[in-house]
Amino acid sequence: MANAVNGAAEQPWAERCRRLEILARADRELLESVWASLGEPAAFRRLKQPETGLVMLRARAGGTGRQFNFGEMTLTRCVVALEADGLMGVGYVPGRDTRKAELVALFDALGQRAGFAERIEREIVQPVAQARADARRRRDAKVAATKVDFFTMVRGED
Repeated sequence: MANAVNGAAEQPWAERCRRLEILARADRELLESVWASLGEPAAFRRLKQPETGLVMLRARAGGTGRQFNFGEMTLTRCVVALEADGLMGVGYVPGRDTRKAELVALFDALGQRAGFAERIEREIVQPVAQARADARRRRDAKVAATKVDFFTMVRGED
């Protein structure tokens, strides 16, 4: 479905959120290399300069119990708009890397264009998601190798 304002393809929120999550977890070097490979970088303006602040992390006792403040974490955010069509992108990344937040915002904005969405998926999202899945499998295999099964035998009493 086309957006009446700028002709860009609308994307489901779930897909965009998934892409943003993976972009935020990607290495800055990967983001820089893909940005450089675009050739002529997209012209953009910063709606919100990259800025770093603190966020409060909330947790639940036992995973389902009462909420409590777990602690604080640094977070950097940036909001950009592409000059060509006004598409806005946001970037929120853990830590203090202002350039990474800007790159995530740029890829978010470009990802709202149909042609770029597939490229971002292919060159960034899939490799990062695959690497995370592989790391999770390695970790799970290591944990499984040290698993101890405890059981109790019931003795028959006469």
